[in-house]
Amino acid sequence: MDLILKAIILGIVEGVTEFLPISSTGHLIIVNQFIDFTGDFARMFDIVIQLGAILSVIVYFWTRLYPFSSALSVEQKKEVWDIWKKAVAGVVPALLIGGTFGRRIEEYLFNPITVGLALLVGGILLIIVERRKTASTIQTVNALRYSTVVFIGLFQCLAMIPGTSRAAATIIGAMLLGASRSVAAEFSFFLAIPTMVAASGYSLLKHGTTVSSSEWVALAIGFAVSFFVAWGVIAIFMNYIRKHNFKLFAYYRIALAILIGVLLYARILT
Repeated sequence: MDLILKAIILGIVEGVTEFLPISSTGHLIIVNQFIDFTGDFARMFDIVIQLGAILSVIVYFWTRLYPFSSALSVEQKKEVWDIWKKAVAGVVPALLIGGTFGRRIEEYLFNPITVGLALLVGGILLIIVERRKTASTIQTVNALRYSTVVFIGLFQCLAMIPGTSRAAATIIGAMLLGASRSVAAEFSFFLAIPTMVAASGYSLLKHGTTVSSSEWVALAIGFAVSFFVAWGVIAIFMNYIRKHNFKLFAYYRIALAILIGVLLYARILT
């Protein structure tokens, strides 16, 4: 299959799945096997196109994230800076743990078996969290304490296991710590910005000098496709969670885990 076509397919997959609690990395690992896209460049490609999706967060939430607007009061500007400071604080656990164990996690856990198991466990946990009767005590992102933000960041580290989903880990963690569904989803978006900037930057520094001109073109196309697709998905997702819970995504995760198990048994996936 042509490299450009692979880039478009993976950009669409990334854009659709990055902000839904269904694991973009897990989907990319599975799709990569089907389209025969593996190796060091493939691993870097998957991370860099995630940055394209993350940038769509900045565009969608621009008025919430841009602190220099003349339309904002002094107090509103403080609230914007507070969001950025909490996003940075929340990424510290991932930087420490990822820097220490990232290579080993990638070496031993980036495979369809791990993806299937993580999808299954995450789906069950989403159902359990949604069935709780405990009322949410945190109704805005600015009401999150820094200690709570760090704990959410620790939950995010679970997403280093492919199939877990960064969005699912942070949303489940935030809801268990008292955040409402919408606050959990919003902070998951904000926390993704420094997380994926760091991951993409590290990957480019590690592999950038070995990228050919055709691969740079594929990276640019995958980046752009994931950005525009994710932009639309965020709008749909935010409207969805105002009226519905996350059970639909939990059932999808469980169904996909079963499908992966069948494909592994049939040796279609390896």
